[in-house]
Amino acid sequence: MTALEQWTEVGDRVYVRRHASYDLNVGLVVGDGHCMVFDTRMSHREAADLIEAIRRITTSPWTVVNSHAHFDHCFGNALFQPAEIWGHVRCAEEIERDGREQRAKVAGFVPEERRAEVEEVEIVPPDHTFTSTATLDIGGRMVHLRHFGLGHSSNDIVAHVPDAGVVFAGDLVEEGAPPAFGDSYPLDWPDTTARMLEETRELVYVPGHGAVVDRDFVVRQHAELTAVAELARQAHVEGLRDLVHRFPYDEQVTRQVIERAFLQLDQTL
Repeated sequence: MTALEQWTEVGDRVYVRRHASYDLNVGLVVGDGHCMVFDTRMSHREAADLIEAIRRITTSPWTVVNSHAHFDHCFGNALFQPAEIWGHVRCAEEIERDGREQRAKVAGFVPEERRAEVEEVEIVPPDHTFTSTATLDIGGRMVHLRHFGLGHSSNDIVAHVPDAGVVFAGDLVEEGAPPAFGDSYPLDWPDTTARMLEETRELVYVPGHGAVVDRDFVVRQHAELTAVAELARQAHVEGLRDLVHRFPYDEQVTRQVIERAFLQLDQTL
Protein backbone atom coordinates (compact mmCIF):
# COMPACT_ATOMS: atom_id res chain seq x y z
CA MET A 1 0.00 0.00 0.00
CA THR A 2 1.37 3.41 -0.95
CA ALA A 3 0.82 6.72 0.82
CA LEU A 4 -1.59 7.54 -2.02
CA GLU A 5 -3.79 4.62 -0.99
CA GLN A 6 -4.51 5.70 2.58
CA TRP A 7 -8.12 6.60 3.39
CA THR A 8 -8.89 10.31 3.52
CA GLU A 9 -11.93 11.45 5.49
CA VAL A 10 -13.61 14.13 3.36
CA GLY A 11 -16.75 14.43 5.49
CA ASP A 12 -18.15 12.95 8.67
CA ARG A 13 -17.42 9.20 8.31
CA VAL A 14 -17.14 9.59 4.54
CA TYR A 15 -13.84 8.39 3.11
CA VAL A 16 -11.99 8.34 -0.18
CA ARG A 17 -9.22 5.95 -1.14
CA ARG A 18 -7.24 7.06 -4.18
CA HIS A 19 -5.37 4.25 -5.91
CA ALA A 20 -2.20 4.19 -7.98
CA SER A 21 -3.97 1.80 -10.37
CA TYR A 22 -5.81 4.04 -12.87
CA ASP A 23 -5.69 6.88 -10.33
CA LEU A 24 -9.12 5.57 -9.30
CA ASN A 25 -11.12 6.82 -6.33
CA VAL A 26 -13.26 4.51 -4.22
CA GLY A 27 -15.73 5.91 -1.70
CA LEU A 28 -16.80 4.60 1.69
CA VAL A 29 -19.75 5.89 3.71
CA VAL A 30 -19.99 4.54 7.26
CA GLY A 31 -23.27 4.50 9.16
CA ASP A 32 -24.42 2.76 12.32
CA GLY A 33 -23.87 -0.93 11.68
CA HIS A 34 -23.75 -0.59 7.89
CA CYS A 35 -21.58 1.00 5.19
CA MET A 36 -21.66 1.81 1.49
CA VAL A 37 -18.83 1.13 -0.94
CA PHE A 38 -18.76 3.27 -4.09
CA ASP A 39 -17.02 1.26 -6.86
CA THR A 40 -15.02 -1.96 -6.49
CA ARG A 41 -11.86 -1.52 -8.64
CA MET A 42 -10.72 -3.52 -11.70
CA SER A 43 -10.10 -7.08 -10.53
CA HIS A 44 -10.64 -9.58 -7.74
CA ARG A 45 -7.11 -8.94 -6.50
CA GLU A 46 -7.63 -5.20 -6.35
CA ALA A 47 -11.01 -5.76 -4.68
CA ALA A 48 -9.38 -7.98 -2.04
CA ASP A 49 -6.92 -5.19 -1.29
CA LEU A 50 -9.85 -2.75 -1.04
CA ILE A 51 -11.77 -5.03 1.32
CA GLU A 52 -8.74 -5.29 3.60
CA ALA A 53 -8.55 -1.49 3.64
CA ILE A 54 -12.30 -1.15 4.36
CA ARG A 55 -11.96 -3.52 7.30
CA ARG A 56 -9.42 -1.17 8.85
CA ILE A 57 -12.22 1.42 8.99
CA THR A 58 -15.33 -0.67 9.74
CA THR A 59 -16.42 -4.25 10.29
CA SER A 60 -20.01 -3.51 9.26
CA PRO A 61 -21.75 -5.21 6.32
CA TRP A 62 -21.90 -3.20 3.12
CA THR A 63 -24.03 -2.13 0.22
CA VAL A 64 -22.14 -1.64 -3.04
CA VAL A 65 -22.79 1.05 -5.66
CA ASN A 66 -21.30 0.98 -9.17
CA SER A 67 -20.86 4.44 -10.65
CA HIS A 68 -21.04 3.02 -14.20
CA ALA A 69 -20.22 -0.04 -16.27
CA HIS A 70 -16.53 0.49 -17.03
CA PHE A 71 -14.16 -2.25 -15.91
CA ASP A 72 -12.00 -0.17 -13.56
CA HIS A 73 -15.08 0.65 -11.45
CA CYS A 74 -16.93 -2.68 -11.29
CA PHE A 75 -14.76 -5.73 -12.03
CA GLY A 76 -14.27 -6.26 -8.29
CA ASN A 77 -17.99 -6.80 -7.67
CA ALA A 78 -17.82 -10.56 -7.15
CA LEU A 79 -15.77 -10.27 -3.97
CA PHE A 80 -18.43 -8.11 -2.30
CA GLN A 81 -21.24 -10.63 -2.72
CA PRO A 82 -23.74 -11.52 -1.38
CA ALA A 83 -24.29 -7.82 -0.67
CA GLU A 84 -26.73 -5.73 -2.68
CA ILE A 85 -25.01 -4.11 -5.67
CA TRP A 86 -26.72 -0.99 -6.97
CA GLY A 87 -26.38 0.66 -10.35
CA HIS A 88 -28.29 2.32 -13.13
CA VAL A 89 -30.45 -0.10 -15.11
CA ARG A 90 -28.25 0.41 -18.19
CA CYS A 91 -25.17 -0.29 -16.08
CA ALA A 92 -26.51 -3.74 -15.27
CA GLU A 93 -27.57 -4.33 -18.86
CA GLU A 94 -24.19 -3.31 -20.28
CA ILE A 95 -22.18 -5.39 -17.83
CA GLU A 96 -24.40 -8.40 -18.51
CA ARG A 97 -24.23 -7.94 -22.28
CA ASP A 98 -20.68 -6.67 -22.78
CA GLY A 99 -18.78 -7.59 -19.62
CA ARG A 100 -17.02 -10.63 -21.06
CA GLU A 101 -16.01 -8.73 -24.18
CA GLN A 102 -14.78 -5.87 -22.04
CA ARG A 103 -12.77 -8.32 -19.91
CA ALA A 104 -11.13 -9.76 -23.03
CA LYS A 105 -10.21 -6.28 -24.30
CA VAL A 106 -8.71 -5.31 -20.94
CA ALA A 107 -6.72 -8.55 -20.82
CA GLY A 108 -5.35 -7.61 -24.22
CA PHE A 109 -3.94 -4.23 -23.21
CA VAL A 110 -2.77 -4.68 -19.61
CA PRO A 111 0.87 -5.66 -19.00
CA GLU A 112 1.58 -9.36 -19.45
CA GLU A 113 2.06 -9.87 -15.71
CA ARG A 114 -1.50 -8.65 -15.03
CA ARG A 115 -3.29 -10.63 -17.74
CA ALA A 116 -4.21 -13.57 -15.51
CA GLU A 117 -5.52 -11.13 -12.91
CA VAL A 118 -8.00 -9.77 -15.44
CA GLU A 119 -8.89 -13.13 -16.99
CA GLU A 120 -9.96 -14.55 -13.60
CA VAL A 121 -12.56 -11.80 -13.05
CA GLU A 122 -16.10 -13.07 -12.61
CA ILE A 123 -18.52 -10.69 -14.31
CA VAL A 124 -21.16 -9.63 -11.78
CA PRO A 125 -23.63 -6.86 -12.74
CA PRO A 126 -25.68 -4.86 -10.22
CA ASP A 127 -28.69 -6.75 -8.91
CA HIS A 128 -30.53 -3.63 -7.70
CA THR A 129 -31.21 -1.03 -10.39
CA PHE A 130 -33.03 2.25 -10.96
CA THR A 131 -33.57 4.69 -13.81
CA SER A 132 -33.40 8.16 -12.26
CA THR A 133 -33.26 8.19 -8.48
CA ALA A 134 -32.96 5.89 -5.46
CA THR A 135 -32.25 6.46 -1.78
CA LEU A 136 -30.25 4.08 0.39
CA ASP A 137 -30.42 3.93 4.18
CA ILE A 138 -26.81 3.34 5.20
CA GLY A 139 -27.03 2.75 8.93
CA GLY A 140 -29.34 5.70 9.47
CA ARG A 141 -27.67 7.93 6.87
CA MET A 142 -29.50 8.74 3.67
CA VAL A 143 -27.45 8.42 0.48
CA HIS A 144 -29.20 9.63 -2.67
CA LEU A 145 -28.32 7.95 -5.95
CA ARG A 146 -29.05 10.03 -9.04
CA HIS A 147 -28.78 9.58 -12.77
CA PHE A 148 -28.69 13.07 -14.26
CA GLY A 149 -28.39 12.05 -17.90
CA LEU A 150 -25.92 10.94 -20.54
CA GLY A 151 -22.31 11.96 -20.06
CA HIS A 152 -19.11 9.98 -19.67
CA SER A 153 -21.26 6.91 -20.39
CA SER A 154 -24.91 6.06 -20.82
CA ASN A 155 -25.27 5.05 -17.17
CA ASP A 156 -23.29 7.38 -14.88
CA ILE A 157 -24.72 7.80 -11.41
CA VAL A 158 -23.85 10.13 -8.55
CA ALA A 159 -24.01 9.31 -4.83
CA HIS A 160 -24.94 12.34 -2.73
CA VAL A 161 -24.31 12.21 1.02
CA PRO A 162 -26.10 15.37 2.18
CA ASP A 163 -25.40 15.06 5.91
CA ALA A 164 -21.66 15.15 5.11
CA GLY A 165 -21.77 17.61 2.21
CA VAL A 166 -20.08 15.15 -0.15
CA VAL A 167 -20.88 14.10 -3.72
CA PHE A 168 -19.32 11.04 -5.33
CA ALA A 169 -19.49 12.10 -8.97
CA GLY A 170 -17.91 9.10 -10.65
CA ASP A 171 -16.43 9.83 -14.07
CA LEU A 172 -18.80 12.70 -14.75
CA VAL A 173 -15.92 14.62 -13.13
CA GLU A 174 -12.25 13.83 -13.63
CA GLU A 175 -9.19 15.55 -12.18
CA GLY A 176 -5.58 15.34 -13.31
CA ALA A 177 -6.36 14.29 -16.88
CA PRO A 178 -8.89 15.27 -19.56
CA PRO A 179 -12.34 13.72 -19.29
CA ALA A 180 -12.49 10.30 -20.98
CA PHE A 181 -14.68 10.44 -24.09
CA GLY A 182 -14.26 6.85 -25.40
CA ASP A 183 -17.95 5.91 -25.31
CA SER A 184 -19.28 9.21 -24.06
CA TYR A 185 -22.05 11.58 -25.10
CA PRO A 186 -20.19 14.89 -25.51
CA LEU A 187 -23.25 16.87 -26.55
CA ASP A 188 -25.23 15.80 -23.47
CA TRP A 189 -22.44 15.81 -20.91
CA PRO A 190 -22.54 19.58 -20.19
CA ASP A 191 -26.28 19.56 -19.41
CA THR A 192 -25.88 16.46 -17.25
CA THR A 193 -23.13 18.15 -15.24
CA ALA A 194 -25.24 21.29 -14.96
CA ARG A 195 -28.12 19.29 -13.47
CA MET A 196 -25.75 17.69 -10.97
CA LEU A 197 -24.45 21.11 -9.93
CA GLU A 198 -27.96 22.48 -9.60
CA GLU A 199 -29.24 19.63 -7.42
CA THR A 200 -26.14 18.90 -5.31
CA ARG A 201 -24.88 22.19 -3.98
CA GLU A 202 -22.01 20.89 -1.88
CA LEU A 203 -18.40 21.87 -1.19
CA VAL A 204 -16.78 18.47 -1.78
CA TYR A 205 -16.94 16.51 -5.04
CA VAL A 206 -15.09 13.23 -5.45
CA PRO A 207 -14.16 12.59 -9.10
CA GLY A 208 -13.85 9.12 -10.51
CA HIS A 209 -10.12 9.69 -10.94
CA GLY A 210 -7.70 12.17 -9.42
CA ALA A 211 -7.74 14.48 -6.44
CA VAL A 212 -10.88 15.43 -4.55
CA VAL A 213 -12.16 18.77 -5.83
CA ASP A 214 -14.45 21.60 -4.82
CA ARG A 215 -17.55 22.95 -6.50
CA ASP A 216 -15.58 25.63 -8.36
CA PHE A 217 -13.53 22.95 -10.10
CA VAL A 218 -16.70 21.22 -11.31
CA VAL A 219 -18.08 24.56 -12.53
CA ARG A 220 -14.89 25.13 -14.54
CA GLN A 221 -14.99 21.62 -15.99
CA HIS A 222 -18.62 22.17 -16.94
CA ALA A 223 -17.63 25.33 -18.81
CA GLU A 224 -14.92 23.41 -20.65
CA LEU A 225 -17.32 20.62 -21.60
CA THR A 226 -19.80 23.21 -22.83
CA ALA A 227 -17.17 24.89 -25.02
CA VAL A 228 -16.04 21.54 -26.41
CA ALA A 229 -19.59 20.51 -27.27
CA GLU A 230 -20.15 23.79 -29.11
CA LEU A 231 -16.88 23.39 -31.03
CA ALA A 232 -17.94 19.89 -32.05
CA ARG A 233 -21.29 21.14 -33.31
CA GLN A 234 -19.55 23.91 -35.25
CA ALA A 235 -17.00 21.47 -36.72
CA HIS A 236 -19.79 19.16 -37.85
CA VAL A 237 -21.16 21.97 -40.02
CA GLU A 238 -18.03 23.90 -41.05
CA GLY A 239 -15.41 21.13 -41.11
CA LEU A 240 -12.76 20.30 -38.56
CA ARG A 241 -9.58 21.62 -40.17
CA ASP A 242 -9.84 25.24 -39.00
CA LEU A 243 -11.29 24.38 -35.58
CA VAL A 244 -9.22 21.46 -34.36
CA HIS A 245 -6.57 23.67 -32.73
CA ARG A 246 -9.24 25.30 -30.56
CA PHE A 247 -10.04 22.10 -28.65
CA PRO A 248 -8.35 22.16 -25.22
CA TYR A 249 -7.10 18.57 -25.52
CA ASP A 250 -4.34 16.68 -27.30
CA GLU A 251 -4.95 15.05 -30.67
CA GLN A 252 -6.02 11.67 -29.30
CA VAL A 253 -8.62 13.07 -26.91
CA THR A 254 -9.88 15.55 -29.50
CA ARG A 255 -10.34 12.67 -31.95
CA GLN A 256 -12.45 10.83 -29.36
CA VAL A 257 -14.60 13.91 -28.76
CA ILE A 258 -15.17 14.44 -32.47
CA GLU A 259 -15.94 10.79 -33.16
CA ARG A 260 -18.52 10.57 -30.39
CA ALA A 261 -20.06 14.00 -31.04
CA PHE A 262 -20.34 13.44 -34.79
CA LEU A 263 -21.97 10.07 -34.12
CA GLN A 264 -24.59 11.81 -31.99
CA LEU A 265 -25.13 14.54 -34.56
CA ASP A 266 -25.39 12.11 -37.49
CA GLN A 267 -27.99 10.08 -35.60
CA THR A 268 -30.20 13.18 -35.28
CA LEU A 269 -30.21 13.91 -39.02
